Amino acid sequence: MTTIAFIGLGAMGLPMAQNLVRAGHTVRGFDLNPQAVGKLQAAGGLACDSVQAACQDAQVLMLMVVNAAQAQAVLFEHGALDALARPATVVLMATCAQGAVQALDQAVRDAGHCLVDAPVSGGVVGAQNGSLTMMVACQSETFEALGPIWQVLGDRVFHVGQTPGQGAMVKTINQLLCGVHIAVAAEAFALADKAGLDLTLLLEIMGGSAASSWMLQNRGPRMLQTDPEVKSAVDIFVKDLSIVLQTGHDIRAGLPIAAAAHQMYLAASGQGLGQADDSQVIQTYRALNGSGQ
Repeated sequence: MTTIAFIGLGAMGLPMAQNLVRAGHTVRGFDLNPQAVGKLQAAGGLACDSVQAACQDAQVLMLMVVNAAQAQAVLFEHGALDALARPATVVLMATCAQGAVQALDQAVRDAGHCLVDAPVSGGVVGAQNGSLTMMVACQSETFEALGPIWQVLGDRVFHVGQTPGQGAMVKTINQLLCGVHIAVAAEAFALADKAGLDLTLLLEIMGGSAASSWMLQNRGPRMLQTDPEVKSAVDIFVKDLSIVLQTGHDIRAGLPIAAAAHQMYLAASGQGLGQADDSQVIQTYRALNGSGQ
C-alpha cells in the first residue's frame, strides 16, 4: 500500500485520514491540533510532530488545508517538498481559486513533483462515510494510479480535466450553488418566521415539494435551532464566495445572485457569527427584517 503524508486533520481531514488507515495505507498525519493527531494515531495512523516528519520519503502528500496560502506554506515554508520521495504526488484538496492552483502546479513541477488538483464536496458526513464527491484534474495516468485512494475517499469521483486548475473551477461553480442555496433557504425561512408560520411544518412541506434542495433538507433543520452544532462555518462561505466573485471578475462574468448571497454571509460574520454553522446566515435576515425566534 501507499505511504501517505496527510496534512490537515480537521473536521473532514481526520475522518478521511482514518478511512485511509482502515483501508491498509500507511498514513503519517500532522495538524496544529495535537488532539486530532492523537485521534489519527488511535485509529492506527502515525502521529508526527512536524510537516517534514510526516512527509519524509512519502509517496503521496494529501493537503486538506483551508486555502492556497496554507498549502503554499506547507509545501515551501515547512519543507514538505524537500522531504517527500522523488518524485512524489501532491494532492491538493482545498477550495482554491483556479489561478492559485495553476501557480502551485508550476512551483510543484519545478521542484520535481506532480500536483493533483482534487477539491472535494460532501462535508463531514461525506468524509466520514467515504462518500465524497471529488473533482480531479491531472494527467490520466496519475488519476488512474491514485485509484485506490479515490475508492476509499469518495463514491463520486470525476476526472474533470488533464490540467490542474480545472478541478478548482468546477469546485468554484459548486460553491456558488451551495452558497446561494443556503442563503435563499434562509431568506425563505426568515420570511416565514416574520409571517408567524410554523417553521417545522414549513420545512416538512418544502422538503417534499418542488422547492426542495439538498441544502434545504440538510441546513433547514439547523436553521430552526438556536445554537446548532457547527458542520460548516459561515466564514467558509465568506471565503468561497469571495473566490467565486473573483473568478467572475477575472473572466468578466456577472454573478449578481452570488454577490447578494456573499453580502449576507459577510453580514453574518460581522455580527460575530463567522464561526457559527453556516445555516445561521438566517440570523442576518432576521436582523434585517426585525424577526427572530
